[in-house]
Amino acid sequence: MWRSLHGRLAALGLALSAGGVEADTLPANEPISLPSVSITVAARPVQTRIDRKVYDLSNDLQRATGSAADVLNTIASVEVDADGNVSLRGDPNVTVLVDGKPSAQLTGSSAGDGLLQWSASNIEKIEVLSSPPAQYRAEGTAGIINIVTKKIRPPGASGSVQASIGDHQRYILAGSGGYNSGPLNLSASLGLRQDSRQRLLESQLRTIDPTSWQAVLSHESSEQKMLRLLPSLKAGMDYRASDTLTARLDLSLRERSGQRYFDQHDETRMLGGPPTHLSERHSDGYEWSRSTEQSLGFRQLLRSPDETLDAALHRSSDRERERYAYLNTFDFPQAPRSQDQLYLNHDLVTTDLGLDYALALATGSKLALGLALEQDDYGFANAGNNVDAASGLVVVNPALTNQFDYRQKVSALYGSWRQTQGDWEVLAGLRAERTLGRGNQAIGNMLTYSRYSGLYPSLHLERSLGEADSLSLGYSRRLSRPQPEALNPFVDYQDTHNLRAGNPALLPQDTQSMELGYRVAAEHQNYGATVYARANRNSVTDVVQVLSPDVVLNTKSNLPLSLSEGLEFNLDGRLSPQWSYKLGGNLFHTQIDATALGATGLKSSTGLNLKLSLDFHASSLDAVQASFSRADKHLTPQGHVAAIQLVNLGYRHKLDDRLSFFATVADLFNGQRFERYVNTDSLSQSYLRAQRGRVAYVGLSWMLGSTAKGKSTGFEYDR
Repeated sequence: MWRSLHGRLAALGLALSAGGVEADTLPANEPISLPSVSITVAARPVQTRIDRKVYDLSNDLQRATGSAADVLNTIASVEVDADGNVSLRGDPNVTVLVDGKPSAQLTGSSAGDGLLQWSASNIEKIEVLSSPPAQYRAEGTAGIINIVTKKIRPPGASGSVQASIGDHQRYILAGSGGYNSGPLNLSASLGLRQDSRQRLLESQLRTIDPTSWQAVLSHESSEQKMLRLLPSLKAGMDYRASDTLTARLDLSLRERSGQRYFDQHDETRMLGGPPTHLSERHSDGYEWSRSTEQSLGFRQLLRSPDETLDAALHRSSDRERERYAYLNTFDFPQAPRSQDQLYLNHDLVTTDLGLDYALALATGSKLALGLALEQDDYGFANAGNNVDAASGLVVVNPALTNQFDYRQKVSALYGSWRQTQGDWEVLAGLRAERTLGRGNQAIGNMLTYSRYSGLYPSLHLERSLGEADSLSLGYSRRLSRPQPEALNPFVDYQDTHNLRAGNPALLPQDTQSMELGYRVAAEHQNYGATVYARANRNSVTDVVQVLSPDVVLNTKSNLPLSLSEGLEFNLDGRLSPQWSYKLGGNLFHTQIDATALGATGLKSSTGLNLKLSLDFHASSLDAVQASFSRADKHLTPQGHVAAIQLVNLGYRHKLDDRLSFFATVADLFNGQRFERYVNTDSLSQSYLRAQRGRVAYVGLSWMLGSTAKGKSTGFEYDR
């Protein structure tokens, strides 16, 4: 970059000389007055580093009104389904971090909801680490997605205010501010978001009646409506106590509350015959959750600025309370109406402590050593009641009442070495982790234990081939621990036709991956391609079992082996001064060995996931953006999941230097859906979960205080 800048300045000097300014014609000792030169370098949409890809979101118009799930879905090789569940290169075992730290809100079964309710307006960039280095946890076989929030504030006081209104009672109010002066830097943000969701759930099931050996068809459909209020608060403080010691404190709070209704219809019949069962189920529900984060960190410079010691203590919690009242109507065979109740509660507290030492040497190398301790406490308490029709008394339903607690402790040591020599850069590391887990299902006092250790190496090589292009090589071994919910053996009867239960015998998934990449960062166009391969052992998958002609059980099991390979690519640049584009995708091939689950032989599939964005700048004041996303179908041990296609639109108009108007439309053609197909000798099922209705917003954004760019308010912990 410096060579390019030097060339541009030299060209500027030649231009001045050609304009008639000759050095030997100027009077001696006469001051020379030259016009000021301002050089603006636009941030690249995608930056490739030795261990990660960094996606800049400053030009993503959906960020103003969308959620974290919306902006993640625009990134190549990242897919987000209708429930906010994330996968990377087809693997759903992704660790999502916020500013390099784990978040209870984005862990376990609530992770999808956490991404859907997290406003994207406070996100600066997304880092994707498909082969993370040793300082990161080994958890997440697909890799790590790190959400980097805004931290850069100009000197003095500054802030911004945003207000937008959408269809179906949606609105967003947000404000942020900061004050930077001397050793003390303060920042805070407030948000209030009301979201409305309408979903359709539909299941078509065909089984064989074991008595008559006739085909039995069952159909279940459910219309759901949700209205949620989502307040949030975040505050941070940096304090430079001395030239060698810096401290940082971060606090955040997010809540979710609202109503949730659904109407469900169930029908069962023999093939070609009249209905043998018809019923309706109505639900009135209320849900509430609260997520908190607290982190305290210190950075101490030791003998030189190149020798640092970081200490960080972090705690996050996520608590959820849901209650539902049901009214059941039986049309055939006719029976009296019945009422029941359901209470769902979960509590998750994550505490981690990290100590990191880094030393940069004069030889162009850097040594990093670290210790990390983590404890995760999960608590699930569900209760179900039946209401006696005659007396109105509430009777406990043992089939819906259970309590499951799980504690997990992870201790780790790591070391890494980074070396730059000429055109080569090497980053090698080794991480050792030990995991202790204990589960307790209170019903029957069922105790489960897990204990395992492992070494997880990582290696990254990069060679510069010139000023603009380079080659890279990455290797890593990682694991994915089973989610605690997946270890709970209790059968969940919330959906009376689609039961759910965990499997306490699940093993952690072990994955080894390798990738080879090539990239070019030219002046007007950037492109890159990465070939990758992954071998998964004991990957956790969904399994559907038939319990009766109209009831199935959804559970989990380990796959002995699955293989995947593919080509990931990205391309961005300018077509003209007004038009720019981004294109990314993943051409993949997967192979599954599901013989242990009853499948015959190996199964394989090939597909192409695509992300395309077009930007049009009619002037310096107006910007229009259209984006397209496609997730191709992918295999499951018993069938496949169908493709998803999404189209988003955005528009922004600058009214002045501080005030902007924007309008966005997400999912223009109602493509956000999850369709799963199961085909076995005894079962054929199609399951649909669709998000109904496009989401549209219009709003204003207003900058306050100083608008000059400032430096980062502090340091970031890269663990």
